[in-house]
Amino acid sequence: MTVGERLRVAIVFPADADKQASTKIEQSRFAGVAKALGDAGIEVVGAPYLDRVVADVRAQLMAVDGVLVWVNPIQGGCDRSLLNAMLAEVAATGVFVSAHPDVIAKMGTKDVLYRTRSMGWGCDTRHYPTFAALRRELPDSLATGEARVLKQARGHSGEGVWKVELADQAGPPSGFIVSPHSAVRVRHAKRGSVETTMSLAAFLAQCEPYFARGDAMIDQVYQHRLADGMVRCYLVRDRVAGFGEQLINALYPAEPGAALSSAPLPGPRLYYPPTRADFQRLKDRLEREWLDQLCRMVGLEKAQLPMLWDADFLYGEKDADGADTYILCEINVSSVYPFPDHALGPLVAETLAEILRLR
Repeated sequence: MTVGERLRVAIVFPADADKQASTKIEQSRFAGVAKALGDAGIEVVGAPYLDRVVADVRAQLMAVDGVLVWVNPIQGGCDRSLLNAMLAEVAATGVFVSAHPDVIAKMGTKDVLYRTRSMGWGCDTRHYPTFAALRRELPDSLATGEARVLKQARGHSGEGVWKVELADQAGPPSGFIVSPHSAVRVRHAKRGSVETTMSLAAFLAQCEPYFARGDAMIDQVYQHRLADGMVRCYLVRDRVAGFGEQLINALYPAEPGAALSSAPLPGPRLYYPPTRADFQRLKDRLEREWLDQLCRMVGLEKAQLPMLWDADFLYGEKDADGADTYILCEINVSSVYPFPDHALGPLVAETLAEILRLR
């Protein structure tokens, strides 16, 4: 970098399909990120993205030192295939890109729940690589009598996440066989959904489109302490930079004896600094134990972890000492926003350090 030359970072974010040309980073929800980068002496380039302008955005990104990306796995009905291919091409020229598409593929899909099921954050988790496998194996999973949560491999905001259980609350008798005709209660995690009863065959038909892109579905045992809330750890690379807490979240149950339709809608997520006292045990296990195990299992170095990502945890059963345990619910990599203001400083510092390291 020559004297007086400023580092340039592009922020890629979804464009308004009708107003793409006039979309400006200063008018987007990422204005705070742009200001923090600017305050650190970095020139910020807004790169509003749509598939139809992929070539134009590529040209923008080839002229910067680093790229930060905020685009959901499914955005406006489109997946990230074109975007990811372009980002990989840009990264191959030496431009820093976070999160890199290869990293997203390794840790940013629901498959990571199955791959890391033996870790301390794991639980009874099953993997259905094809629709045929789902149709063949889900009946045995339900025959245990426990509620299950099925998740499509890629998605956000509860899309493709279902709680499913046998409609007979008493559970199946010994030797009971679950068939396509068995009645199940299902609830979609998408906001506004209510619990309904249908045949297992009808539910399976609803899941078939999730396999259209060659993706899998994950099946986790339902966590009965879900009503105690969910904790989100926001990380900059391998350090927790803040927390989110959501006390009423997707699939929150109705009160005992109340109508199933009375289950409350998800509430707001509240944000806290990384020093919140009652989350320090979770923070320590994540930073000192689980991240090393995660990296080994998915084949990443810590230096390859996304610049900004988060991990959602539900409460598991308390341990023998009465302390909380935690079950990994999801890892988010593609578009982590909003996030605590406390993460801005570490995000900017790590972005600057990475760009300088690559020069």
